[in-house]
Amino acid sequence: MEKPEVLTDLDVASASKTKSVMKKLPEVTLAFWVMKIAATTLGETAGDLFAQTLKLGYFLTTIALFLVFVVTLVVQLRSNRYNPFFYWTVILSTSMAGTTMSDFMNRDASAKYLAKGATKLGWGPQGLGLGYPVGAAILISILLVIFLAWKLSGMTFQIRDIVTFRGEALFWSAILVSNTLGTSMGDFLSDSSGLGYAGGALLVTGLLAVLVALMKVPVVPNVVLFWIAFVLTRPLGATAGDFLTKPVAKGGLDLGTAGSSAVLLAILFGLMAYAQVQEHRSAARPTEEEQAPVTRRAG
Repeated sequence: MEKPEVLTDLDVASASKTKSVMKKLPEVTLAFWVMKIAATTLGETAGDLFAQTLKLGYFLTTIALFLVFVVTLVVQLRSNRYNPFFYWTVILSTSMAGTTMSDFMNRDASAKYLAKGATKLGWGPQGLGLGYPVGAAILISILLVIFLAWKLSGMTFQIRDIVTFRGEALFWSAILVSNTLGTSMGDFLSDSSGLGYAGGALLVTGLLAVLVALMKVPVVPNVVLFWIAFVLTRPLGATAGDFLTKPVAKGGLDLGTAGSSAVLLAILFGLMAYAQVQEHRSAARPTEEEQAPVTRRAG
């Protein structure tokens, strides 16, 4: 007869610690989406603050914010467990970089994109002037290539199960491109579609509601719905950011990029602090396996 093998408290604690170390990304909950929208809205206003208000231009700002993204990503990749401050700082940096990358791709030096009386915005190229449809097509193609490489790698698309360096690298590449694509979509809805800021936000909100309803349909994988929602929350943040910062004559509240960014940054840091507290409580709370005697059969 096989003897039951009793796991000691040390064994259980070690297993629990290993599970905690392996968790690098957050659970996808309602709080996750609230923070995502806050981060993307701040990314829109902060990106415009550097590029337009401070007149650094799209070219210089894109380079600077991309370097910020690289630094924050390195910190996230070197962390051995999920840290809300690290994770959401990378999300914010991809949102800011995505804002100026999209603007640099789609816009040019015409009066439509410059302040009244201005003839130039910052040093270097003013923009490629590809336009929103062409820019979106390029970004969608890049995103599809990333997902194809991800698929061929055999690694999971479920973010809660991503634990390898290569898996995280693919995940963050998709995040950066999807945030850039979302910015293009948001600017198109706000500036070129005729819907305006409020109309664009309502349209995106309606599409997100459809995605929530589709979660009940087993035919559509939740992973697919997640990535569609991730892209769509970016134009929601972009239109919300434009609504806060643009002049009243254009349908905005004219709060300015600096004031709006400061308020949104305070809100985001408050949410990050709350998430950090919740994460510590979750890590300190014993699981059912830790509370009960644990036995297993010796093989």
